[in-house]
Amino acid sequence: MTPLTLAFMGTPEFACPALEALVEAGHRIAAVYSQPPRPAGRGQRDPPSPVQRLAEHHGLEVRTPASLKSESEQAAFRALGLDAAVVVAYGLILPPAVLTAPRRGCLNIHASLLPRWRGAAPIQRAILAGDAETGITIMQMDKGLDTGAILTQERSAIEPDDTAATLHDRLSLMGARLILEALDALAAGRLEAKPQPAEGVTYAAKLERQEARIDWREPASLIHRRLRAFTPWPGLWFEAKGERLRVLDMRPLPIGTGEAPGTILGPAGQAALAVACGEGTVLAVEQLQRPGKKPVAAADLLRGFPLEAGTRLT
Repeated sequence: MTPLTLAFMGTPEFACPALEALVEAGHRIAAVYSQPPRPAGRGQRDPPSPVQRLAEHHGLEVRTPASLKSESEQAAFRALGLDAAVVVAYGLILPPAVLTAPRRGCLNIHASLLPRWRGAAPIQRAILAGDAETGITIMQMDKGLDTGAILTQERSAIEPDDTAATLHDRLSLMGARLILEALDALAAGRLEAKPQPAEGVTYAAKLERQEARIDWREPASLIHRRLRAFTPWPGLWFEAKGERLRVLDMRPLPIGTGEAPGTILGPAGQAALAVACGEGTVLAVEQLQRPGKKPVAAADLLRGFPLEAGTRLT
């Protein structure tokens, strides 16, 4: 391995394994860029991002500009004398002056098989779409939104029980391993940048809270994918008896119904709570959480919070 002088630019937990891997591999991290601390949670005061905490643990210089558009910030970045910058879910736009400052450019770790799922939420959108696989792309960044040339890719199957959380963790580790391989190949002149194909482009829009409310008119398979895609955030929910109930576990049942979507069917098979969905399908709701309460099995919830068969959820 040839040690390189790098900047690391990332913010959330997803980026941490890559930073850890670069440090352990012996690359020189000239500076770590992360988004500024922001208020998070009741009583907390501007906690640093996961990347900032990890960088400080390793004694690395941390920079948290609100923007990289100013000439002073760009000059400070150029002054680092970088071989390359590694960018992982940073969250700020990199101006052309930043993209071109490192000798070998800026390399991005993106959690999809580009050009599929460019954008902010590739993991969740892949699950929601029912994709059979996803993966990691190491990309040479340009001024577009995830449009840069592909340096290397690796695939990963999306398992039937994968949630956004499990896929997030698996892909973050894959990205950490793949960026080390890419940097070694880059330093040795063995890495060929290939333009992204024009076909197959999709966009992974940012998740919105309102997407997490169950629409019982959708088929059971899609509602179940929503649960997997929106775990852990924003969490799938529906309203009943004036309360918002969060669904933590559910499964489609291999039975059909002629009832209107949203109708509570009561027990069905071994399910304590079955609900009619679109296209005559049925979901078993298996674990729920009332506001301010602990998660419980559906059967336990129904003992203190009865939901009668024939009731229509909207």
